[in-house]
Amino acid sequence: MGGIRLSAIQHDVVWNDRSANFRRLAPQVAAAAAGGAQLVVLTETFSTGFAVDDPALAEPEGGPSAQFLQEMATCHGVWVCGSCPEIPADAAESGSGDRRPANSLVFAGPDGTVHRYHKIHPFTFAGEHNHFRAGSELVQIEIEGVRISPFVCYDLRFADEFWALAPTTDLYIVPANWPEPRRLHWMTLLQARAIENQAYVVGCNRVGEGGGLRYVGDSRIVDPLGELLATGSQHETILTADIDPAVVADVRDRFRFLPDRR
Repeated sequence: MGGIRLSAIQHDVVWNDRSANFRRLAPQVAAAAAGGAQLVVLTETFSTGFAVDDPALAEPEGGPSAQFLQEMATCHGVWVCGSCPEIPADAAESGSGDRRPANSLVFAGPDGTVHRYHKIHPFTFAGEHNHFRAGSELVQIEIEGVRISPFVCYDLRFADEFWALAPTTDLYIVPANWPEPRRLHWMTLLQARAIENQAYVVGCNRVGEGGGLRYVGDSRIVDPLGELLATGSQHETILTADIDPAVVADVRDRFRFLPDRR
């Protein structure tokens, strides 16, 4: 059935400086690839930080952040993903007056393939909805036989979308800029989503400070029974684990909870 080795890079972000972040992240992606990773996960807004008050935050779809992901994927022969503020191509082509970007989680493959998921739930508590448009479509992709459902940060609080995709999901990926004051929620919800959906969950959160907030990581890779395969604390680190869809199938066969949903 396949399987992949996944690395989540828990990293700091230089506030609103794409070039600096690309320089810092390139060797970390290289290190993850050298360790055998086939899929490398970066954080939410990996190239800018959550700099929603900057009028120049948006970039066109396929702009510098996506190009960096594609360059890393091609250079190292791996998949690389992370979220960035992109103006969707269809919005740009339509001439819409709404110039807000989507919080776009971009997956770049070594063969040039690109997939995108637009964050469905802007974080209204911090005013994200004023600066980012909401996505409208759930997305699933497959890498080496692993069925992946991507979400971004605040999406983690909305179990219904995770439930909707569960029957055809082996792995949920959730990059984030989740601040320290609500770290307990982050860690608890990651494990809850894994347990209730009997799937792997990867939460990749930033560390450091930005926009007046402190981020302490707490990234983790959770297996379909809720066990922690890898965790990060408050410093830059790379978390790595093997994702095996056969384990998902076995757990769901032994504990037939999903069919009992109403």
